Amino acid sequence: MVKENVQVLLSTYNGEAYVQEQIMSIRNQTYSSIHLMARDDGSTDSTVDILEQILSHESHRIALLKGENVGVIQSFFELLQYSDDQAAYYCFCDQDDVWLPDKVDRAVRKLSQINKPAMYFSSTTLADEVLNPIKIWPSPPVRQPSFYNALIQNIAVGATMVINKEARDLLLSKSIDYRNLQMHDWWAYVCISAFGEVVYDPEPTILYRQHGSNVVGGDQTLIQKWKNKWKSFRKHSGHRLLRKQAIEFHTHYAEMLSVEYREQLEWFITSRGTLKERVRYLKKSKLFRQSWTENQLFKVLILIDYI
Repeated sequence: MVKENVQVLLSTYNGEAYVQEQIMSIRNQTYSSIHLMARDDGSTDSTVDILEQILSHESHRIALLKGENVGVIQSFFELLQYSDDQAAYYCFCDQDDVWLPDKVDRAVRKLSQINKPAMYFSSTTLADEVLNPIKIWPSPPVRQPSFYNALIQNIAVGATMVINKEARDLLLSKSIDYRNLQMHDWWAYVCISAFGEVVYDPEPTILYRQHGSNVVGGDQTLIQKWKNKWKSFRKHSGHRLLRKQAIEFHTHYAEMLSVEYREQLEWFITSRGTLKERVRYLKKSKLFRQSWTENQLFKVLILIDYI
């Protein structure tokens, strides 16, 4: 049986310390029909030299785009735009993780049963800088992935995500203002949950390397967890960031939505000038975050008109 092509989309920036190990883990996948396209986002270290050296030996399986520093969101969208439209599946890939050998095979098996825009994501094994396992992260979703969740929370780790051709075409069907997006993976979750199917796999598919500024933390007290959730939620909600992303989605996709999805979306992006209006909104909103704590934080931020 001929396997359908999978294209891995790797965005790099000053990744000389880890990118070779990541590419090796892609080479070692049990799924055989994989091609890699890397886009370098203006690295100032030896990342491009490493990629070109690998390319010189494997040009039949690897392509390289060298670009200006436009940031991670636009970099991944450029990868999508230049991706092979004959591939069946596309994997987002970070430069500093390591993929477990059956990552692609498991994702393809899950997605192959779906005939509409679809996205797969999984948990990860959090690891230290030298890949010693720490714990499974993040916690599994309490509720199923949903458009009502995606509007106010991203539960999908982008480095684990795999999408099918229908999802790729959906994401490329509109000219998006990237400045209004929280992240490329969050945008994918919003779009695909609105028009297709999102599949979660509780089994880790990658070693999610922690180093420097990307550390997500270990054991915390309850008070610390509350403080961190509040800090994170305010970071993504400040300056109406959640609403900006939702408005961007409404601008391009509202006419395609079901009546119920569109109604919930428009209630969310509508200004609420008085406390009475905010209370009324919370009574009719179906939007949710995955934990009881985060749902209470969402309600508080609505009531104080922060979102």
